[in-house]
Amino acid sequence: MARRKLIYEGKAKILYEGPEPGLIVQYYKDEVSRGATEVGTITGKGVLNNQISEFLMTRLQECGIPTHFVRRLNMREQLVRDVEIIPVNVVVRNIAAGSFSERFGVDEGTPLPRSIIEYYWKSKEKGNPLVSEEHITAFGWATPQDIDDILALALRANDYLSGLFYGVGLRLIDIRFEFGRMFEETGEMRIVLADEISPDCCRLWDIETNEKLDKDRFRRNMGGVEEAYQEVARRLGVLPETPTSEYTGPTKLHRQTPPVNDETT
Repeated sequence: MARRKLIYEGKAKILYEGPEPGLIVQYYKDEVSRGATEVGTITGKGVLNNQISEFLMTRLQECGIPTHFVRRLNMREQLVRDVEIIPVNVVVRNIAAGSFSERFGVDEGTPLPRSIIEYYWKSKEKGNPLVSEEHITAFGWATPQDIDDILALALRANDYLSGLFYGVGLRLIDIRFEFGRMFEETGEMRIVLADEISPDCCRLWDIETNEKLDKDRFRRNMGGVEEAYQEVARRLGVLPETPTSEYTGPTKLHRQTPPVNDETT
């Protein structure tokens, strides 16, 4: 088998050159981070995120939201379209939590009067700072039309996913989206949802108990991370038949610099 060309390796995923131009293989790792200072390994997380993201991306496509997802290849890999990533994380907040609660002094769990959109510049060196639409257009990261498209897609995806999760007893507290420019053979460009959708990039609380079933369990040293991800997969009906190993805490922990605001959210 020919050795695949590595394109990029991040904390949670590895990107390889795909089988043909315009396609990329996205490999899900087991690593999980707390900021940029600590990275641990949770056995089986990559498998679960691959299954969960496939399911959610497919559902979004079915309701008319364009994404880069093509198909799942195996337990850890997906085939996705090559897109030009816009260097901005788009966070949609439905209920106060995390850094939002800290910044505004709002108790976690407080419903917001309307969904709030926040933008964060994707810069590890600068700590992923909060930015405005004016920053985004001034620095050329996206055009005003791009922002309009991103805002519309983010709100549509948030509304759909909120309902989907509610149907399986989960409340979508907030979610981080990434978007990219996809260029068609005709030269036409359109904005599509990229990256992944998993408990790594959103907050999910049980509707009845408010139990956290997302990455906050790792960020806050709550334990039971793999079990939480498995529970999300189980409720969505995508839990792999082959069980992943029992989570016993990070098996690898090392320091990284510089510090980054990794909170999704």
